This record gives sequence, C-alpha cells and structure tokens, in this order.
Amino acid sequence: MLATRTLEFDRIVEAVTALALTPLGTAALSELEPSTDPKIVVASQAGTSETVSFLERHPLFPLRAGEHLPDALEGLAIPGRPLEPLQLRLLADFIDSVDQTRASVMRAGADFPILSGLVTAVASFKGEVGAVRQAIDPGGEVLDQASPELKRLRGELRQKRQKLRGTLEQFTRGKDSAKYLQDEVVTERNGRFVLMVRAEHRGNVPGIVHGSSASGATLFLEPAATVEINNDIVELEDREREEVLRILLELTDRFRHRPADLAVIEQVARDIDVLQARARYSSRVNGIEPVFTADTSLELKGARHPMLERPVPVDVLLDPPNRVLLITGPNTGGKTVALKTAGLFALMAQAGLHVPAAAARLPVFRAVFADIGDEQSIEASLSTFSSHITNLVAMDRELALPALVLLDEVGTGTDPNEGGALATAIVQHFRQRGALVIATTHFDSVKTWGIGTAGVTVAAFAFDPLNFAPTYRLVYGAPGRSLAIEMAQRLGMPQAVIAAARGYLSDDQKRLQAHLSRLDAQARALEAERTKLERDQRAFNETNAELTRRERSLAEREEVFKKRLNERLDERLRQARRDVDAVIDQLKEKSEALAEKASLRAAINTGESGAARTEARAQIDRIVEDLRHPGTGGSLDPPESGPPEVGSRVAAGMGLEGTVIAIDGNQAEIDVRGKRMRAKVKDLRVIDKPSAFAPGASADKKGLSPPGRVRVSVDLKPREGLLSELNVIGCTVDEAVDRVSRVLDDTMLTDVQ
Repeated sequence: MLATRTLEFDRIVEAVTALALTPLGTAALSELEPSTDPKIVVASQAGTSETVSFLERHPLFPLRAGEHLPDALEGLAIPGRPLEPLQLRLLADFIDSVDQTRASVMRAGADFPILSGLVTAVASFKGEVGAVRQAIDPGGEVLDQASPELKRLRGELRQKRQKLRGTLEQFTRGKDSAKYLQDEVVTERNGRFVLMVRAEHRGNVPGIVHGSSASGATLFLEPAATVEINNDIVELEDREREEVLRILLELTDRFRHRPADLAVIEQVARDIDVLQARARYSSRVNGIEPVFTADTSLELKGARHPMLERPVPVDVLLDPPNRVLLITGPNTGGKTVALKTAGLFALMAQAGLHVPAAAARLPVFRAVFADIGDEQSIEASLSTFSSHITNLVAMDRELALPALVLLDEVGTGTDPNEGGALATAIVQHFRQRGALVIATTHFDSVKTWGIGTAGVTVAAFAFDPLNFAPTYRLVYGAPGRSLAIEMAQRLGMPQAVIAAARGYLSDDQKRLQAHLSRLDAQARALEAERTKLERDQRAFNETNAELTRRERSLAEREEVFKKRLNERLDERLRQARRDVDAVIDQLKEKSEALAEKASLRAAINTGESGAARTEARAQIDRIVEDLRHPGTGGSLDPPESGPPEVGSRVAAGMGLEGTVIAIDGNQAEIDVRGKRMRAKVKDLRVIDKPSAFAPGASADKKGLSPPGRVRVSVDLKPREGLLSELNVIGCTVDEAVDRVSRVLDDTMLTDVQ
C-alpha cells in the first residue's frame, strides 16, 4: 500500500504529465505510479539521470505528435478503411519525428546506452513518409501530384468549370437575359452552378430549377445550355473523389502492412517521452538521483517540498539502529511539511523521479503509510479520533517491510493523558514490527519516552526567541516545546487569558517546561556549532578543490610545455640532419671535382665521405640526447657574445673553432688546430668553453648552438703522414717537385689554407 492520495502524489503526476510532448507520453505519465520492485526503481532512476545528462548537452528531442494521433493509430486497425488526409499527414510527421529522435540519440554515441538501446529497434519509414508528404500538404489537402490520374482529372475539371463560368457570365452580361435575373452572380446549388432568376420570369429562361429563396421571389435555375457541362463536371468530380480515396487507401495500407514496426515506434515514442518529461521535471525542481540503501537508512539533506513556492530546506535523518524519528516543536513550525516531504520523496524516488534535495538516501519501500490531518468521515459517522484509529488498524493489517509509517499528531482527538499513552504505544508497536516511523507530537510524555528510548531520535523545529517566530529548521537532539501559550500571546490573545493559562500549569509541568527550555537552548548552541563546523568544512573543501584544480592546471601546462619543447628539439634535429647532408654533398662535389684529375684520383680515399657522414650522424644523436636531458647539456640559449680579443676562443664558421692570435683592423688571424687562417672580425663569435662540435670534445662537455640551428663539424681526415712543413733542402729538382705536389694534393683534399 502506498499513500499516494494522502501525500498528494497526484499533484506531482500532473506537473510531470504537463511536460509530455505527445499524447502517447501524456497517457503513460497520467498513470505514473511508484514501484516496489528495487530493480525497476533503480532502472527508472538510471533512465531519468541519463536523459537529464543528454538534455544538458543536446537540444530537446524533436518528438512531436498532434492530439488526434491515437485516432489515426486506431484507424489503422480497421482493414479497408483509409485514413483521412490530415490523419495520414499527422502519422507521417509523428513517425518522422521519432526517426529524427533516433538519429539525435545515435549521434550522441555510446555515452547514453539506455537511450541508444531504446531507439536501436526503430525501423525506417522514409518511403512511406515521403509518399505522404508528396501527396498531402500540411493543411490536409491532397495535391494534384499525388497521382497522374488525379492530375489529369483536375486539369479537365478546371477546363470544364472555366467553360461553364464563361457561359453563365454571358447570361449575366447579355442585354436580353440580364433583365430576367435577380442578381448578376453565379452561385451553386446541389453541386451545380445556377443563376438567380426572378420568379416571374421563369418562362423566359429555359432550364432546370434547383430551388428558390425563402421568399420565393428568386429561383436558382440551371440554364439548359449548361446542363451538359454541369453533368460533365459532376462526373469528373465523382471520379476525382474515387481517385483521392484510392490514393488515401494506398498510403494507409503502406503503414497498415507494417504493424510490428509501428508498434515499436509507438513504444519508443512513449518511453522517450516519459523519460524526457521526468528529466525536464528534474531540471525544473533542481532534483538529484536518490541513492537506494539495502538497510533502513533514510537520509534527506536539504529536502524541499516540490509543490511549495519557497520551501525551506529540511534535513530528515534516520540511521540504524534508530528507526523512529519524533518531530516536535511549535504549531505552524513545519512539522507536517517535513512529514509529507519524507513520504513524498519516497513515492517520487520509486516512480523514477528525481527529488529536490542536496542529498538523498533511502530504502525501496514495499509500503508507505500516512495518517495526516483531519480524516473525519461524516458518511461513516466517525469522529476525528475514530478516523485516525481506523487508519492505524488498516496500516497494521497491511504492513509489509520495508515500510515507512508517517503519523501526524498521533494520539490527538481524545484525553491528553490517554492520547499520549496511546501515541507512545502505537509508535513503539510499529517500531517493534520493523517499520521506519516518523511521527509528529505535542505530548510531553511521548517526548520523554523518545529521549530515554534507544533506537528513537528526537528532533524539534527551532523557534527564534528574539523574533518569536519559527525558523523552520529541524534541530536534532532537542525535544522542543509546543509553545502554545507563547503562540497565543503572539497572535493577540488578551494578556489576562495568557496569565491565567500560565497559572493553571502544575508545578511539574512548569519544571518540565523549564527543563525543555534549557535543552532547547543547549540544542541551539550545538546546532550553531555544527553549522559553523559545516561552514568551515565547506570552506576547506572549496580551498582543497581550488588547490587540486591549480595542481591539475599546472600539470597540464607542464605537459604542453614538454610537448612544445620536444617539437622544437625535433625540428632542430631535422635541421641538423639537413645541414650535415648539405656539408657532405659539398664535400662529395669537391672530391668528384678533384677526382677528375687523373693524377689526384689515386690520392682520394673513397670511404672517407661515408665515414664522415656516419660520424656526423653519431654527433647529432649525441646532441639530441643532450637536448632531451637538459641537466647533462647546456642551455638552449647561446652565451652572450662580445668582440673577440687576442687569446679569445672563437667560432669561425663552417664548424671551425680556434684561438685568436692577432687582430689587424677588421681582420683576425686564428690558430685552428695548429694551422693559421684569416677571417673578418665581424664573422667571429666568442665562445667561453670547448665546442660541442669540435672533434674529440667529450660528450659531457658539449654545448648547444643558437636556437633554430644545430652546427655540426665534419672532419675529413687527411691521409696519414700529412705534413705541416716541407723541407726540400738537398733534394734534386725532380724529387722536390714530386714531394711538393704530393703535399699540396693532400692539403687541398682537406681544405687547409
């Protein structure tokens, strides 16, 4: 048993149903009910949540259908009966909207498995839909192009009508005939075109009378000259109607012959419409998906009654082993609203609806009972008290666990002492039977029992002592006070009455009220401390989240930097390889040019260029390794360069490095590996450490070239025995010429100047 009527679940159903897009969805949602099957409940919630996510990222489903769609679908079940043109157009538009919905879901991909699973089975009706739209316009008019025969018949009709109208207009404009007419207009009677002839001139105009005016002064006469044309028109109109019926039946049968595919489309449209309505309702009330528990935990934080315009959020909490929540507090403080909110949330959750709360955890109940308000039955001659007792007896008889029992002002309507005792016994009875019980009460005896009983939580709606008004906030651990006398005073009760009421309180009652006041004050203090702790926790969480976000951002930026750095290094590597290839090609060209001289061909070591290329590429690999591990290499930026001085270590271009030994104006003399060369001062770059590209430089001391280029030196080694000096003293002329020629050849091959 689910107390849908008492908890006004029907109002929720009305609000959700109003969001349907089709009559199919409207019909399904109007019968929306909570389920007691946990599997169905969980699946329904998953569908709602997935649809909420879909609508957050995509437009509303293009699903649409007119209110007369059910009539069109029912008409398909009658064999041999064509649908009306508007019904066919309505059916075609509906099927097309389902197909568009299917395409929209499939484009979204695998992120929405529930929706994708629904629309996968939708079959295509493109041929049928296209045929209807070609034959019938949106207004329901069958178009000439619906068939060649219809086009021909309508063409003949237009010609015949034009001819008939011309003949009749001759009568209206003719001098001899116009005087017999009541009015010079052509009208229609019984499907035939006629003239309005004065009754007294009936004998002057031959023809067939098809009726007369109310006064009898005017006859609607079909001239004899137009009878044959009218007959032709009537015949063509009959044939046109037959052709239209044939077309409509043919179009109808195309749908009628696919009942299984149509049934799938109907079901998919219904299911999608229900899901989108539930999802849009969730967005409207700012709802969340509740978590269903296997135990008796019930946790509603920041719960807002969905039917109130400006509801005050309330926390309804019951954790095992507690199974009873007693809510106390002043009148108009919000007790009944909290009770209804808890019950309504259970029904909404089990109907697949999201609930408006900050957090929601609750079981799937097999029964939700509610005894709320004045249920007095005049027909049954029951008093308020009797009505409540009758409800409680029915609850006990139909109880099925897990169950939620909601009792509003249990035990009222009779003597307070007996009512309090009865209320305590009723709550205890349902608790012992295993139900979750939420009850509101004003009885001090019930409050006292709750405070001293294990498994019972007592909470009270706070009351602002300064403004003397309810705060609508539920404070746990506080027994609360009814504040009936205080409320009466606030509402204007005479002071004499208030004073008398206080005087009638017994000493025990006064002591109890004072004790409850102290407990309320302590509870308010604890609540204030709890609120402060929650505020501090939120601030901490926000700070922690911000730090996490910044850390993630820095990590992402670091990854981007590394990626860009590697791209720069890769580009430098490619440029270095291009430079090496260019140098090797130049060396080969020089070698080939020298090889043309037969006297030098024998002196050329053909393996030297290949060895040079291998050595150059090895150097590049070592450079790349240094670039990718900056800790073992140099900076990406070159050191600052100043003007060279005598003794400076300089780079002289083409990968050569040396020491300046003299400067003469804009010319400098440089020692390069024991050989002297001259270069312009402006072409020199001062370096302050051994070159990474000089032969023999160790791998751990290599520097880097300027950004954008990596310089690589290629050392084509001279043949063994190359001399830096040549002494020909004591040689004959032939011996001296031979020695000098050989040394010059070797030095030319190594490009020594």
